[in-house]
Amino acid sequence: MKASLFFLAASTALAAPLESVPPVVRSEVGAFPIAELEAYYNAAYSVKPEEADALHPTISKRQYNGDTFNQLTDGTPCRKVTLIWARGTTQSGNVGEAGSEGPVFFNALASRVGASNLAVQGVDYPANIFGFLAGGDSGGSTTMANLVARAVTQCPSTKIVLSGYSQGGQLVHNAAAKLTAAQTNRISAVLIFGDPFDGQRVGNIPASKVKIICHDGDNICDGGIIITADHRNYEQDAPAAAAFVAGLVA
Repeated sequence: MKASLFFLAASTALAAPLESVPPVVRSEVGAFPIAELEAYYNAAYSVKPEEADALHPTISKRQYNGDTFNQLTDGTPCRKVTLIWARGTTQSGNVGEAGSEGPVFFNALASRVGASNLAVQGVDYPANIFGFLAGGDSGGSTTMANLVARAVTQCPSTKIVLSGYSQGGQLVHNAAAKLTAAQTNRISAVLIFGDPFDGQRVGNIPASKVKIICHDGDNICDGGIIITADHRNYEQDAPAAAAFVAGLVA
């Protein structure tokens, strides 16, 4: 009975603020690699209006504008950097919708390291509330650790980045704890947005390789279960996150 009451209370607490907190408008501009966006603008303004439409597909193909990416498992050749990403609770696909924390961060990083040098691999897992309440979906945590193992063997020279948002941050912690010493040594950087385990170590990965971004007022980062506006706007931190990671994988 106590367990049932806990889940009922938790579900109610999680649902209530979503109705009372006004939606946060996401910045779509941040979803484009800056250098490519600048080149697109220059080209678009230098041609006749009727010719500008032909340029749209070009910039669209170069941005991470979808909710699913499998560049480690879909046959994409090994790249200099492999970013393994775990999305947050209820987010779509395996990285979250375009304009959300993941894709905006990917594009910010691509603008620094070069799009052709970055491979993004999402973690397939349910991303539901029950996984969050359990401390991170156990199956997803294992899947993330297995993806690291695959990157280590499949791409011996790639720089591996572990990253995630919200429950995805829990998966990063859990997956890191499952890695062998040799696999841990292959992790070049860790970046977590809105981390429910803020303040805890990420496996045995050195603190110098880890950056956790938590906003003041984010109850999830404080160990709570309330979704506030401060937990829903981490895409604004993509430039700083990309700068940190780029500095470790360059």
